[in-house]
Amino acid sequence: MNLPLHYGWLGALEAGLIALAVGMLLFALFHVLARKFAWNEGHSIGWSCVAAVAIAAGIDIWNLFYMGVVRLESPVYARMFLQKIHDANNLGIRVLMEVLGAMVGVALAWMIAHRRSSLPAEH
Repeated sequence: MNLPLHYGWLGALEAGLIALAVGMLLFALFHVLARKFAWNEGHSIGWSCVAAVAIAAGIDIWNLFYMGVVRLESPVYARMFLQKIHDANNLGIRVLMEVLGAMVGVALAWMIAHRRSSLPAEH
């Protein structure tokens, strides 16, 4: 994410809350698409989870993967790469909170949609 977030746990919680909102919005979008194209709920939940994680945590997951796979042998190149990452010391916890936030956002949106559909219609 390219937002000016705080550092440490507070920044990870902020990123998780943003991912939660992204997950809820994407479930609402895929829920509408599922009704239009007659998909079952599993499709809307699955696609919204995948899209929410890709949007909310994609850059941070890529940076975490890149640091683990690519050998940064030169201190100059390592320093240049780490300067591009916001809060490189807490990248792992930020990725975890973004993924959890996206999944919880989808689950909350599904619970809200499921509760609304199971309520009896008023006359």
